[in-house]
Amino acid sequence: MAKKALRFLPHRTFSNTCTPEIPSLYSFLQPSVFSIKNNQTTSLQEQSINLPTSPPQSLSPDQVATLQTTLQKSIITNDTDEAWKTFKSLTNHHAFPSKPVTNSLITNLSSHGDNLNLKRAFASVVFVMERKPTVLDPQTVHSMLCSMKGAKTVMPAFALVKCMFKNRFFVPFNVWGSVLVEISRESSSLVAFLRVFEENCRIALDEKLEFMKPDVTACNAALEACCCELESVSDAERVVGTMSDLGVIPDEFSFGFLGYLYALKGSNGRIDELEVLMRRFGFLPKKWFYSNLISGYLKSSNLASVESTILSSLNDTDGKEWNFGEETFCAVVKGYLQKGNIKGLANLIIESQKLEPSDVVVDNSIGYGIISACVSIGLSDKAHSILDEMNALGGSVGLGVYVPILKAYCKENRTAEATQMVMDISGSGLKLDVGTYDSLIEASISTQDYQSAFSLFRDMRESRAPDLKGSYLTIMTCLMEHHRPELMAAFLDEVVEDPRIEVSTHDWNSIIHAFCKAGRLEDARRTFRRMIFLQFEPNEQTYLSLINAYVLAEKYFNVLMLWNEVKQKLSVDTQKGIKFNHDLVDAFLYAMVKGGFFDAVMQVVEKSNEMKIFVDKWRYKQAFMETHKKLKIAKLRKRNFRKMEALVAFKNWAGLNS
Repeated sequence: MAKKALRFLPHRTFSNTCTPEIPSLYSFLQPSVFSIKNNQTTSLQEQSINLPTSPPQSLSPDQVATLQTTLQKSIITNDTDEAWKTFKSLTNHHAFPSKPVTNSLITNLSSHGDNLNLKRAFASVVFVMERKPTVLDPQTVHSMLCSMKGAKTVMPAFALVKCMFKNRFFVPFNVWGSVLVEISRESSSLVAFLRVFEENCRIALDEKLEFMKPDVTACNAALEACCCELESVSDAERVVGTMSDLGVIPDEFSFGFLGYLYALKGSNGRIDELEVLMRRFGFLPKKWFYSNLISGYLKSSNLASVESTILSSLNDTDGKEWNFGEETFCAVVKGYLQKGNIKGLANLIIESQKLEPSDVVVDNSIGYGIISACVSIGLSDKAHSILDEMNALGGSVGLGVYVPILKAYCKENRTAEATQMVMDISGSGLKLDVGTYDSLIEASISTQDYQSAFSLFRDMRESRAPDLKGSYLTIMTCLMEHHRPELMAAFLDEVVEDPRIEVSTHDWNSIIHAFCKAGRLEDARRTFRRMIFLQFEPNEQTYLSLINAYVLAEKYFNVLMLWNEVKQKLSVDTQKGIKFNHDLVDAFLYAMVKGGFFDAVMQVVEKSNEMKIFVDKWRYKQAFMETHKKLKIAKLRKRNFRKMEALVAFKNWAGLNS
């Protein structure tokens, strides 16, 4: 069926004549091609090609054996100079090494990668092909070509294959074809490959050699040369005819290259035929084909056909959602903008939105691809111009247009403009995804554009986005890092009742700690009271932050008030989330010793004993001596007997009476 399907194109026969792209064989041995990188002498360069042309005196069997042994040892030890010298000694006397040694020599010489040994290997292969091809292993040809590929010696690679044809040394195509295709692509020498390809196919057909049949990759390389470099319809159709004669089934790349050529030439009838054939071969969806059509139309500046092709592709997805690649969209954008046709791009997006399904993934929309291309090639201003033009044309603007611009604003830290655009998007009834909101909020808060961050988060909440946690944590963390506890408190107060946000005691602790660290004790206290009012239970970290701040400010009475609260909570069995640990005991004891509240000190001691918490008395003994060294019990007894008893009890506990 493949053979029959391809017969719609006229078939031309190959020419037997050598093409001008492949110069004569031995020209490749000139130093201008195989240049010697090191300081070799002229005679050494000449030695690399001076193989015998006529046989002199023959060697005895013993002499041949000795030279063969020397050659083998030189190959094993990588002594290429000695190996080459020995090989020439043998061939100068009409003697050939054995088949294994000959192939090992060529492979070894070519494997070193330097030009001198590669030149020697090439001369050896050519010599063996002409004089005794039966000793040459096809795998040696493959190794030789791979070495040429690595050394980027392009012309000798073509000459080697040409020599094979000339000497009727027919090697299976899979041995050398793929390597030569790679060499051709890497060196932009597909036209040279085309001529070798044609000669190979002629031989395969004339000699009926199935093993020389090229694969579809090689055929596509030949087609690419015809379609993209030569831009020749006759050459391309000749390759297609050859594929048909050899029974090579085309793939989507084959049709893509032909589509490019026919689009370039304006042959719409031929394109229709290709589409029929593609359906027969089952090549759907036709992303590669449409991309090549667009490239061909762009090169011929046929923007009308570019638009019709893109719109046609939306009706030919075979139920699968796909989109063109960035390279295609960038080419489209450049093609339109070179003509100053912003209105054309705007109209293309509007028309594509009419054909795209309502549930299309934003990243797969035509609008997204075009606007993203503008941004990626550094034309963000043009992207906004397209948006303005769409509005002027009265077309609806989908998320695919907005999202790339928003991403560009994020990258450029234009957060205020991004926020305004989000408001416009919401006003039009469209809904951004959570990821876009997260990115915009992170960009705003990291540049300390707090107003934009709060506005975006508010809009995100109003859009009923299901997941607010990521952006909530981003805002809280950045505000903490930027030492803005007052904004943290206001933000938390605004969102605390939203069930989608899991506000915890930890969040309140972060704000209280930030206020305490900044010395804003009244704000810390107010936040603490607000936290309790909203029924969030303080934990040990809450109290530690407040105690340490009060001690630093020498507000010991405030610590006493905190102890009274904690004492009351500890009297309840549940303990309400407070972990009365060593750190909390230490903080309370130190603060109240410094403040002289010895009755409370002993209450803490009693509770710590009850809960078996170890207490280091030395720390509090020092605190007492620093603060109350001159305090007299007799004077205290006259003023407040209870305080005197508490002081005595503390001194006895701390060991200060001895």
